[in-house]
Amino acid sequence: QVQLGESGGGLVQPGGSLRLSCAASKSSFRIYRRGWYRQAPGKQRELVADITSSGITNYADSVKGRFTISRDNAKSTVYLQMNSLKLEDTAVYYCKVERDGIDYWGKGTLVTVSS
Repeated sequence: QVQLGESGGGLVQPGGSLRLSCAASKSSFRIYRRGWYRQAPGKQRELVADITSSGITNYADSVKGRFTISRDNAKSTVYLQMNSLKLEDTAVYYCKVERDGIDYWGKGTLVTVSS
């Protein structure tokens, strides 16, 4: 079992930045992929970005050029740097890790972009 602890959400104005963090309770060994997903009110959960253990990244088109995913294997932590935030980025952001073929989800952190 892998426990995930997310942090970094909050209220930010359009054009602002936030950095989300997600620390896993297990070491990076055997964690193949880490990702961030989001779910806005009334919408389905969607992939924002993910990164494999070898560093290959993947982004949703809507966040390319604005968001950056990174990881610190020593800390078993994945980050999401979000810049140039837009109103439509408002959502609950969830961290997910894939370990031994099993997906583990965090409880989510709320990001609100509002003027």
